[in-house]
Amino acid sequence: MCKWAAILSAIFVLSGGAAAQIPTKGNVFFGYSYNHADFNSGGSLNLNGWDGSLEGKVAPWVGIVADISGQYGSGTSLHNAIFGPRVSFSAGKFTPFVHALVGASHLGGSGASDTSFSDALGGGLDYRLMHGIGWRFQLDALQTRFFSERQNDVRFSTGIVLHF
Repeated sequence: MCKWAAILSAIFVLSGGAAAQIPTKGNVFFGYSYNHADFNSGGSLNLNGWDGSLEGKVAPWVGIVADISGQYGSGTSLHNAIFGPRVSFSAGKFTPFVHALVGASHLGGSGASDTSFSDALGGGLDYRLMHGIGWRFQLDALQTRFFSERQNDVRFSTGIVLHF
């Protein structure tokens, strides 16, 4: 957790120059998502699916994010609805970001299902293709608590991002 606090602090300090730029009001993302789901003693699964998010800016470098995703594989489905702050700044064609999101996840399949609290710490990079349109690369450490056990997953998402 200290590592994330140091990263967020560095971005706050370094983003002072970004505040002078004209910010977007937010963005919409939709794309492919891969989740390496760790089920502790039950093994792990590679799940593929989709991820979508909506971010509204509350300051030039701070936004509030709603992220919804679904991944599927081997008779298993995982759906996440997570929300929270994101810090970002523009540097030429690149917009790096970090976020801390919390919410709920639902696991279904193989005759068993469960819903749990979840959180994701992560970040990524938007690459501007043209005005208002970019490509996103995002990596998250997604933690869930299905069946009273903690799972530590790695989720990668990539796709189109529209800035407005």
